[in-house]
Amino acid sequence: MNITATPTELRARALTDLRMGLPVVLDGPTPTMVFAVETLSADRFNAVRSNPNASLVLTDWRARTLKTPVYDGDITRLSIPAVADVIWLRAMADPTLDLRHPMKGPFQPVRDGSSAPARMGIALAKDAHLLPAVVVVPADGVDSSLTQVPADALNVPGMEDVTGAALPLEVSSKGKLSIFRPTAGGEEHYAVEIGNPDRNAPVLVRLHSACFTGDVLGSLKCDCGPQLRGALGQMGAEGSGILLYLNQEGRGIGLANKMRAYALQSQGFDTVEANHRLGFEDDERNFEIGSDILRKLGVRQVRLMTNNPAKIDRLSRAGIDVVERIPLQIAPSRYNENYLATKSQKSGHLL
Repeated sequence: MNITATPTELRARALTDLRMGLPVVLDGPTPTMVFAVETLSADRFNAVRSNPNASLVLTDWRARTLKTPVYDGDITRLSIPAVADVIWLRAMADPTLDLRHPMKGPFQPVRDGSSAPARMGIALAKDAHLLPAVVVVPADGVDSSLTQVPADALNVPGMEDVTGAALPLEVSSKGKLSIFRPTAGGEEHYAVEIGNPDRNAPVLVRLHSACFTGDVLGSLKCDCGPQLRGALGQMGAEGSGILLYLNQEGRGIGLANKMRAYALQSQGFDTVEANHRLGFEDDERNFEIGSDILRKLGVRQVRLMTNNPAKIDRLSRAGIDVVERIPLQIAPSRYNENYLATKSQKSGHLL
């Protein structure tokens, strides 16, 4: 019986380690140790800072904010100054600290050696919903108790249908909630069925990304809560439909980073600019999750409730036939009008 952890399982384990402040080791021709800057302790940093080959890795967006050149495409590698401490590292990674620690340079880029381990480290930090900034250092003579991940281990998509049960709802007494768990680990996702959607005809579908502040707390900064209730209400009125509630908070960056983005918005940056200053793309969500769940539910054709053309494109490329787009219009308020304008002007939403 083979009970050895697979590369995908090792990658999932590595995310927990990084969140706890432990480094992980990327196996390869040159094994590399990766620390997440956000959770790196002073003691662990002091243990590796003297290594001349240690470097700080940032995304291209964060590097542009810091006005430092980007030599590796979507990331940049920087030498760590001898005077650097954990406070300096955090200030390099977290733009909410920029005003508190404005003097960080000059920076010395690292241009030799492979950038692949650094890029993998950034991907792991993002998957762990941490700030996308890591310290990488050669892993010579490293403690064998650390999680070792193949350098080419992928975050393989895939959903397992865990369970489901009838759930009467305000919009329809004929509701059902099903739970789907990623085979690669991570947050579970939910399918809310209204009535008994006919799989032989296009199904009314909404892909809704989790928004704790809007869906639960009733935040006025976004239109998520009204969109959620509006979509369920329309499905109830038509008698059938499927709402996929995908746990991809903050366009996939996680609630903590979303709050960092909100802090930046209070300084005058819009939602896209805030994501970029944090080091993220405009949108880090994976809509293949939605297409995989739809296939598990036996749905191949949809009438998609969305204002986002990217969702239509991603679902179509994943083999789901979007036969119609159903607009989901929400009246703007003084609290979210700038947010909605940014979605329209910079993210291409049809508002």
